[in-house]
Order: sequence, then structure tokens, then C-alpha cells
Amino acid sequence: MSASKKDIYIVIGGSGFLGKHIVQGLLDRGDSVSVFDIVQRYHDVPFYSGDITEEGSVAQALQKSGATCIIHTASPPHGLDAAIYWKVNVEGTKAIVAAAQSIGVAKLVYTSSCGVIFNGEDHTDVDERMPYPAVPMDAYNESKAKAETIVLEANGKQGLLTVALRPSGIFGPGDRQVMHGIHQVYERNQTHFQIGDNQNLFDWTYVGNVAYAHILAADKLVPSSTDDWQSDTPTLKEEEQDILFYPLPSISLTTGSHRVPTSEARPLGPYITRPADGDKIEAAFNKPYSQFVTETSRPVIRSRFDQFSDVALARSKTAPLDVAGQVFIITNGEPTYFWDFIRVVFHHLDLSRAQMGLPPRKQKSLIKFSRPVAMVLAGLAEWWGRLVGKEAAFTKFRVQFSCVDRYYNIEKARRVLGYEPQVGLEEGIKRMFEVRRLS
Repeated sequence: MSASKKDIYIVIGGSGFLGKHIVQGLLDRGDSVSVFDIVQRYHDVPFYSGDITEEGSVAQALQKSGATCIIHTASPPHGLDAAIYWKVNVEGTKAIVAAAQSIGVAKLVYTSSCGVIFNGEDHTDVDERMPYPAVPMDAYNESKAKAETIVLEANGKQGLLTVALRPSGIFGPGDRQVMHGIHQVYERNQTHFQIGDNQNLFDWTYVGNVAYAHILAADKLVPSSTDDWQSDTPTLKEEEQDILFYPLPSISLTTGSHRVPTSEARPLGPYITRPADGDKIEAAFNKPYSQFVTETSRPVIRSRFDQFSDVALARSKTAPLDVAGQVFIITNGEPTYFWDFIRVVFHHLDLSRAQMGLPPRKQKSLIKFSRPVAMVLAGLAEWWGRLVGKEAAFTKFRVQFSCVDRYYNIEKARRVLGYEPQVGLEEGIKRMFEVRRLS
């Protein structure tokens, strides 16, 4: 496809949480977009109803829409039967790939999850090289990993280019999973319980940032410009070196930026005689960080463990800046203590309660459970749930989820996709509650 010809998009699962934000993002920039789903939630967007496990139904929607790019976000929520996950996530993704190839669709962007590589242990600054665990955490993540593999293996076959994105801890307006569970805890007045010591960092990601990353990936999903990549003797072009060795600025949407004063860039403070180059010194200190680091040429030092080191590039089967056939981790880049984030949500729920004229909740002393104790209690809860035929609300997976470090390295997405989070955690929570108050 030529650079001047715009894509025509179809968002599969476009009526869902993430899908709706992707659709809106495409509409905001004037793109042609339609939706394929089983639920109609649009009045101003072409809609196609169907089952993603039926290749013919998908193919018909692709033909009618004239889509050149598929963004596949459809997936059942957590807490369902394993057979449903396999049918929708695996068989459905197979049908979408087959339909795309038969119709001649050029691009497929797939929504995966960081859960596909989660093994219940600490994930500290993990990047895309982490393999799938030998034993999947649950049926949901097992099926998502299989679907991701199907999508990546389809890249370059029958004219289809593919890419997979792995977001972590998505939240925001319209969320009916993570925030629904937190709200249930609040309504039951169980906010005084804490599992673990709250020293574990977790990556939450605002849904608008995830939608933005999907659109970026679609834009960058083009045929490789490096047909002769030799990984055993990697040679980077000048423009590739500029991207891979540019000093990335810190992500400071929530915390704000803090610059260390130097002799060449600092606030002047009180003085008797203003330095002759005072204007230059102050101007350098007040420059946007991106301009500052470019001019100072702060070097990027890579070790052999780095994903863009010579050692890593020598093992790569593709050029380092290719998007097609790749997977990218997407987060806010602002890992925070697990319970701190949840308590900020509790705080906003308190504010909403006050705005409705309801009395404040009765405050209770914090009760902490260590991870081993919580695992025993969760085991008992699961046993009781099986005994009475009900799904346990307190599970071993949720204990592991809330007690381990689980934050990721997004350097690959920042350098290759050009992804930078647009909305910080604090602002994201505020936006989520603004929508709640208006709805």
C-alpha cells in the first residue's frame, strides 16, 4: 500500500472496552472504520454482526467493509469456562486469519496480554524476550498465548502482515473487569484488607494509551525495508542507529519532570552580579527534556543482556525496526505499588459517595495477610466454591496477581513504534470517574 493511500479499518470486538476506544481514536483522526461484534453499540459507525469462529461470517464483513486493516480485540472476560476461551480466542483467531488471507487483507493487529508470559513469579523489568511459561497460569492466558502464536506465524503469508500487542492491567472508562472487582470490594466495605506487604510494583495502563498503541502499530505495519538482514553479522543503518541509541526521556506524566542542575543548565537563584551567560544557562534549564538530551548527546550504554545489544541483534531473525511479525509490550511506563493504585481508586469512590450526599464510610484498621497465609485461605475458598457449585471470589491466582512484582520494559515499543503514553495514571483515574459521574 502506498504511503498516500489510507487504510480502511475494521475493529473486531469494537463494541468492547478497548475496542470502543480504538474506534473513537480512528474516528477522531478522520479514518474510515467499521465494527464487527455480536453486540451493537454504535449508531454512526458501520456495524457487522457475526461470530468470529465462523470464517464465512468474518470474510463477508471484510468484503462488505472493504477493510485493509483488521484490529482484533475480541476476547471473553475472565472467569468463564476453559472451552469458551479456546473456542473464541483460538478458533476465532484462526478464522480471522484465514478470512483475512482469503480476502487479501493487508494488515492484522492483535490484542494479546502480558498475562501470556506471567508464571506467578516476580516479573521485574521484563521485555518481549520472556518465553511463555511451561505451565500456563490459567485457561484464559493459555488460549491468548496460542492465539498470539497463530497471529505471528501468519505474518508474511498470503500477503498478510501481522503484529501483536501485550498490554498490562488495562483500566479506564468503560472497564467492567478490573474496576468492577475493586468496586465490589468497596461496596462490601472490605477496603481494609491487604494481601502482601505492598512492596511489589505493578504496571497499570490507561485504556486510551493502549488504543493509541494499536493505531500506531497499524500505521507502522508495512513490509520490511531490510530484505537482506543478516543477524549473524548485524549492520545497522544510520537511521536505525539514531532510533536505537537516542537517549529516551523518563516518563513523567504523573510525577512531573525533575532536572538535575548542571553548570551549563540551572536556575540562577539569588546573585549579586548576574553571569554574562545567565540567559543561556536559564534557557537551557527550561528547555523541554527531549531537546535537552538531544543537544547534550547523553550516551546510551548497552550491556550484553540488553535487547538491542550486539549479542541480542545477532540472535534476531528480523531487522530491529521491523514491526511485522513482532510483539510489543504496552504499559503506562509508570509502575506503582499495587495497593497504592487501588487505594487511589477507593479515594475517588469516597469522593463520588460524598457528591451523592451519602455519609462517609466507617473507617477500619488495616488488616494485612502475608502471601503464604493468603494462599492457604484462597485454597480453602476455591475448595468451598467447588463444593457448593459457585465460583470462588478469592482465588490463588488473585493472590499471586496482587503480591508479585509485575512491571515491564517498554523500550521496544517506544523506539520501534514511537509509542509514548499520552495519559498518566493519575489523570487516567480522574477521567474514569468523570465518565462515571456523567453516566
